[in-house]
Amino acid sequence: MRLILLGPPGAGKGTQAQRLVAKHGIVQLSTGDMLRAAVKAGTPVGLTVKDIMDRGELCPDDIVVAIIADRIVQPDAKNGFILDGFPRTVHQAEALEHMLHEKGLDLDGVVELKVDEGALIRRIESRIKETLARGEALRKDDDPEVLKTRLDAYRRQTAPLIDHYREKGLLRAVDGMRPIDEVSAAINWIFSKPSTKPANRQKTQGKAAKPAVAESPAKAKAAPKKAQTVAKAARGGTARKPAARKVAKRIKKTAKKTAKRKAGRR
Repeated sequence: MRLILLGPPGAGKGTQAQRLVAKHGIVQLSTGDMLRAAVKAGTPVGLTVKDIMDRGELCPDDIVVAIIADRIVQPDAKNGFILDGFPRTVHQAEALEHMLHEKGLDLDGVVELKVDEGALIRRIESRIKETLARGEALRKDDDPEVLKTRLDAYRRQTAPLIDHYREKGLLRAVDGMRPIDEVSAAINWIFSKPSTKPANRQKTQGKAAKPAVAESPAKAKAAPKKAQTVAKAARGGTARKPAARKVAKRIKKTAKKTAKRKAGRR
């Protein structure tokens, strides 16, 4: 199972990702964690990343995709993965898809956790009050203004990405404002179905592609013999009379019988 979770900050992506990891035996891949791990391991890509990060620059998309490519072939990712924090743009999505196709892989789905941004802001304001009432220190992300900025950035970056995956038939939307267990149940229901991907990605002229149907052993065995018979008939052989010839013969025979009856009446 290879998934992407989309949703603004505070939508609950981390919680749902952890539940999917536990249920399906897959790994959660955070691009930030992978970048830091590559730097720590001193891999060729990691050394390049370290140099970029030391200059205070963002890592190019091709480097991030290269790190993901290295990570998903590791043994613990054999059952699949959930991408967290990537892709953020259509360009990144296309780079990711290209890399997966080169490995003969595809995404199984993209889940968008839809939430009420106003409710998220009210939630963080309530959390701040409760934290201060307990006399505890606030976290860095406990700031409504910071959240508003992050929500605005998410809308700008992710709106085109949502349309991108919707057009590919991969997007599934879930109400992220429901209780955690209900959100988990909705996601599990989506992926309990036989397939969340289009059965055939080849485009047809206004017609849906027909699903492939497996032949029975008897049909499969008879297919070569039938092909030989058709080929022989096409060469002018006499393996089987065409249907039109049978019909003509039957009509001629019926006509003779009719003529005899009429002659007998005379």
